[in-house]
Order: sequence, then structure tokens, then C-alpha cells
Amino acid sequence: MQERFVDIAIIGAGTSGLNAMSQARKAGKSFVLINGGEPGTTCARVGCMPSKAMIQVAEDYHRRTHLGRYGIDGHEGLQLNLAEALEHVQDIRDTFVDRVLGSSTDDLPEDLFLQDYARFLEPTLLAVGEQRIRAGAVVIATGSRPRVPEPWRAFGDKLLTTDSLFELADLPASIAVIGLGTIGLELGQSLHRLGIQVEGFDQLATLAGIRDPEVNQAAIQVIGKEFPLHLGQPVQISEDGEQLRIRAGAHQISVDALLCSIGRVPNLEGLGLEQLGLELDARGLPPFDRHSMQVGELPVFIAGDVTAERPVLHEAGDEGRIAGYNAVQTTSGKRPARFRRRTPLFINFCDPNICIIGQGFDRLDRDQTAIGEIKMAPVGRALIMGNNRGLIRVYADKTSGRLLGAELMAPRGENLAHLISWSIQQQMTVEQMLRMPFYHPVIEEALQAALNDLNRKLEVKCDGPLTELALLEPSDGTAASR
Repeated sequence: MQERFVDIAIIGAGTSGLNAMSQARKAGKSFVLINGGEPGTTCARVGCMPSKAMIQVAEDYHRRTHLGRYGIDGHEGLQLNLAEALEHVQDIRDTFVDRVLGSSTDDLPEDLFLQDYARFLEPTLLAVGEQRIRAGAVVIATGSRPRVPEPWRAFGDKLLTTDSLFELADLPASIAVIGLGTIGLELGQSLHRLGIQVEGFDQLATLAGIRDPEVNQAAIQVIGKEFPLHLGQPVQISEDGEQLRIRAGAHQISVDALLCSIGRVPNLEGLGLEQLGLELDARGLPPFDRHSMQVGELPVFIAGDVTAERPVLHEAGDEGRIAGYNAVQTTSGKRPARFRRRTPLFINFCDPNICIIGQGFDRLDRDQTAIGEIKMAPVGRALIMGNNRGLIRVYADKTSGRLLGAELMAPRGENLAHLISWSIQQQMTVEQMLRMPFYHPVIEEALQAALNDLNRKLEVKCDGPLTELALLEPSDGTAASR
């Protein structure tokens, strides 16, 4: 079998792989893109986009429950055609997949886009179908898939994951959502709002990865008013005639289907990573540098969901760019570069949004950290929207006033989370944030209130007579600057 040489071989045509490919192209390096699964990114096919389309339909339909208080008659008669709603979600999904393919792999020649599975024979030698690819550098970007316990597979079509949910022409009348992380909570609430009988289960006592106990309690109270939550107990599942019986502690229920959302696992099977000559961890992953994405000291780089660390699109894109850039560097005889990673940012699109930004609660030095908070109940804009539910908690270093992180559940939290993450990345202090403009009435005023509460708990003095405004010129007797 003859070997074919390329500068860079990229395994996986998802978000990370495509971004790595763009770096190879920009540098004029020869490359091959290898993809053994369905083309199109996880985000477009089964992740971000179809789930957000379903969330939007569910939110709009749920909004009818608010119309009576506004004096809008006829809202009781609004009905949802579930089949048409699902067809709309699929149409939106297909549009995004087509856009991805049309701007990436559709026009790649067959010799550059190999639709087959790759296997390492050596660190820089791959078997791809009947071909062997020798590369100057390799990028591993094989993504992930839903975690499904092997015994559960016996439930057949009654077992749903994100790989199958968005293919349905109709939905079961009742669904148990097992796993209430980001995926389970978003889809569980949406399914409930679409008229499906939903109960949620998680062996953890937290929702959506929340670490702050106060925010977690607020989330449980808000979501628990929509559909039942059963937390802190493992589940047992068995056949019950045409249904499935779900047991968690003393509670049990029979449902038509279960949505398994207990996490995702890296796509590593058959990849032959043992041929890299490095010790693999319990997940089957080799050691790698999170700032260069280099695997050991090899001309091999890893990126995206396969790392099982930051499974969100913008991080996958960054890792793909880093891996692709450093693959180019390696094939040019240069050392890989190490990049500063962005401020961690996680957003759950349930209603209200749940967000974790920067340092989560579990990573704080409690002796050195001040915490400010605001409940959403009295926030004017949220009250007008009929969505004054949730809690914002912000964290800062006591002595420097520098913002460290936040966890929150709030309407339009996706926007607040970006403001907070940008401020953390710019290493802003609480005082500097409070000197930014805050309009009235807007949801951002809730963040302003949380920052004011936080500012009162800091050990650092203001650099002028007014916290909210800086002096044009220094004046005698003003406090030391932050």
C-alpha cells in the first residue's frame, strides 16, 4: 500500500477540524480532511441550532400563558400543531447544515476530503480506508457523541438522544429526561412547553452545572414549578409493557420514552491512540497542552469536543485555530505557540437563562472573595416582561476589586453573561464596571445592582468622591486609586 504525503492531516470535519483546515489553507500547506461520520458540525446537525429552534418554538407557544394578564383575548384557543413545529425545527436545522457544508466541504476535491475513518499506525502515519497518509503534523478533531449506558440500548426507539430527537416526526406523549445538565434542562423545559408530559431526573443535586448553591436553589425553584424534578438519586429503568418505568428513590413513573442526556464521550474508538506511544488517561485521551493543543512533544494536536473539557462552539473554534496554526508551525520547523484562552463562558438557554462566567463558585478562594447579588423579583424591566425570576451572583477579589466570575439565572442572561465575560477578560474592577453606562429600564440594571452590592463588600477604597463617575482632574483628599 503506497503512502501519500501531506503537510497536515486533519481528522474530523466539525467546527475544530474546519478551523484547523482554514489555518492550513491560509499558510499554503498541503492538507487532507478526513471525516468518518456525518458531514456538518455537531452544532448545526444535533446541537446548538436545532435545540435553539425548538426552544424558540416552545417559548413563543408558552408566551400565550402571559397574554391574559395583558387583556389579550383568545389566547386560550391557541393550539400547537406539533408535527408542523417539528418540521420547522428540522427545516431550520437543515438550513444551517447546508450553510456549513456549502462553505466548507461541498467544494473540496475527493483527494482532499476523505469520507472514511482514520486510524493511527504511527504518530504521523494514518490508515484511511485503503490509503495510508503520511503527514508532517496531525490534528485530532473527532468530536463527541451522547453517552448512553450499554444496558439502556435495549430500549430501542424508546431511548432518545440529541442524535435522534430532532429526526422525529412526532413526539411521545410522555418523556423522562435523564440528566439535567445543559442539554437535558433546555430540552426538558422545551418539551414540557410543547405539551409533552415531562419529568426530570439527575443523580446530582444541581442543575445545568451550577456550582453556586444560592443560584442552584433559585433554578430548582423556578424550573420545578414547570415540571417535576427528582434530584440526588440514581435512576433505574425497566420495561413496563409498551412503556418504560423510571425509578429514583421512592419515586417511580411510567413514560413512553426517555431522553438520555447524561453527558457526551469523546469519539476515540478505532482511532489507535495507543500508537502515539503516550500514556492515555481514564477517558482514553493522551496528555496535551491546553494552550498549544500539542499532544506530548509530538507533531500531533487535539482540538474541540474530543478533549471533553470546554464543549462549546466558540472554544472548539479557538482550539481548532490553535491546533491548525501550530500544525503549520511544526511543518515549518518552528515551535508551537501557546495562546491565552478566553474567559470561560457557559450559557444554558432555558428560561430564564442560566450562565456561569469566569471562575465558578467552586473555584473561589472564599477568604479572599466578596460576593454581590440581586434577586430578579424587584427588577423593573423583568417585572414588565413578566419574567422577574432568578438570581444574579457576582464575585470579586476583596483587596483589588477585580471581577473574578459570576453565576446567574436571569431573563436575557445570555446578554449579561457576555458583558461580564468581556469585563473579566479586560481585568476590570467592580468600580470600573460601575462607571460604564447603564440605561433605564433595562435588564442590565440588575447587574448594576449586583455590582453595587458587591462594591459595598470590598476592602478597597474608591478613587474619587463618586463611585459611578471619575474625576476629570485629581483633587486633594481623594482616596487611593484602585
